Amino acid sequence: MVTSMTGYGREEAANEQVKIFAEIKTVNHRFCEYTIRMPRQLLVLEEKVKKKANQYIRRGRVEIFITVEGDSLVSKNVKIDWDLADQYVSLMDKVKGKYNLESSVTLQDMLQLESIFVTEEVPIVPTDLEALLMEAVSGALENLKKMRTQEGQELAQDLQHQLKKFGEIVVGVKNYAPSVVEKYKARLAIKLAELTEGLIEDSRIVTEAAIFADKCDINEELTRLESHVQQFSETLTHGEPIGRKLDFLVQEMNREVNTIGSKANDSTITKEVVEMKSLLEKLKEQVQNIE
Repeated sequence: MVTSMTGYGREEAANEQVKIFAEIKTVNHRFCEYTIRMPRQLLVLEEKVKKKANQYIRRGRVEIFITVEGDSLVSKNVKIDWDLADQYVSLMDKVKGKYNLESSVTLQDMLQLESIFVTEEVPIVPTDLEALLMEAVSGALENLKKMRTQEGQELAQDLQHQLKKFGEIVVGVKNYAPSVVEKYKARLAIKLAELTEGLIEDSRIVTEAAIFADKCDINEELTRLESHVQQFSETLTHGEPIGRKLDFLVQEMNREVNTIGSKANDSTITKEVVEMKSLLEKLKEQVQNIE
């Protein structure tokens, strides 16, 4: 089954204390690369999230976003910086003494000095938060899988369509190729007859035709192309990730087509080579989306 590397999945899980949202987005990438963003109190579970994702994803750039909602996730404590408070009081007393001020330092004065009060946030991790997180992540991965599978099926249909057109051209060129030598032989006979007034021997024409046939022989390339087309079609039915293999086959097919284009001394074959290269570009573009 063909799976696309592009997809999106979202799921949420909740209990009486918290609600967890998991969003997962994947795009094309040569390897498998992760970016995971989650609250601090969940960072210890990052590897478990990644391990779970690896059961669904083999290739692609993966972005996982975890958000948590709940009133009891953070405990706030207020502390006083006593050293700083002592300095403030000491300075105030010095100012009072220097300028003979009557008023004394009051609690209201101290409350105005916000810098001496420090607020600390202490994360609170509910006991069942891990189970809740994995429930949300698993659901998001299932939704991601559905989307990637559906898009993969559409990609497979398009690839089969393009591949069929490519294979038909290969068969057509293979059937047409033998006539290229015969046409060359006929043109050569006419040309030599004109130049030598009919005094050229048939054996010379046959020899020249044989040399030409050897130079423009594309049977090996066409045979390999037929094999690649068959392998490509069969690979589309495999269950494991196939993107890299398909990409390799497209490269090999392109190499064979380039060789045919350089060998074939015929306008009809050259035209078909252009069409085959156009189809290979479409195949290559689509293969880049496959896991």
